Amino acid sequence: MSSNSNNKSITAKAKPFIFGGISGMVATTCIQPIDMIKVRIQLSQTGVNPIILTKNLIQQEGFQSLYKGLSAGLLRQATYTTARMGLFNTFLNSSKEYNNGKPVSFTQRAISGLAAGGLGAMIGTPADLALIRMQSDGLLPVAKRQNYKSVFHALSKITKSEGVLALWNGCGPTVARAMALNLGMLSTYAESKSHLEKKFGVNPYSKLGASAVAGFFASFFSLPFDFVKTRLQKSSESSLGSFQCAREILKNEGALAFYKGFGTFYFRIAPHAMVTLLVAEFLTGLDQKQQVVNVNTVKAST
Repeated sequence: MSSNSNNKSITAKAKPFIFGGISGMVATTCIQPIDMIKVRIQLSQTGVNPIILTKNLIQQEGFQSLYKGLSAGLLRQATYTTARMGLFNTFLNSSKEYNNGKPVSFTQRAISGLAAGGLGAMIGTPADLALIRMQSDGLLPVAKRQNYKSVFHALSKITKSEGVLALWNGCGPTVARAMALNLGMLSTYAESKSHLEKKFGVNPYSKLGASAVAGFFASFFSLPFDFVKTRLQKSSESSLGSFQCAREILKNEGALAFYKGFGTFYFRIAPHAMVTLLVAEFLTGLDQKQQVVNVNTVKAST
């Protein structure tokens, strides 16, 4: 009995991680073309129209270029989102136990989101680096292109030419971005859903509204860090640190440069956040229904 109980406990703790990873991978598959455009805009030194950029990209590199780096994006979600979503739910459950039945506060949600985002980003940085390299490779002169075939090919080439530690290049702003994104996404989603469900009841519209709110704040909080991260990770030749890079951008391009491409970034982050949250909710709901069915089956057989 104790062995079965332990197995069930381990399975229950693993589910938030599994559901988080699956939901993130589904979302990434849906929005990968938008992410590609977002990265190209951030790497541009001048203002770029996303529609014109998309048209030129397809003409010059083919339609499939919009999905360049998808394997890295999926690996990133399998590591980063699996960790941050799972850890967030784990930290939240610990807060519920600590509160002895009292509602979880926004502060506790925020702390859980920040901690989960930071830890998840450390795990996912190598895949994130590979994604940026794969998406920016087409901008290099033909002689300097690496022509990465997959995320594992990219990770292997980076490790051989630059060393293992290079896989964590840009880790600082990546962690800061993830903490800001998680704060905006997970904490505001839980808080918004709580308020909307009190006013409009438990229904899909409350969840959709809460995910839209979460998507906006996730975008607003995380874009400056994402911008610096992209600039740092685009090339193996960059020797700037996070603060130096941010200072150079501020000096040469102005403060508003950190929000360059906000529209594209929002249309990348908001749908991703919404799909991730809604798919995770859907999977959790299915799991809960299956548990009820299993309980009823056991009762009927005894």
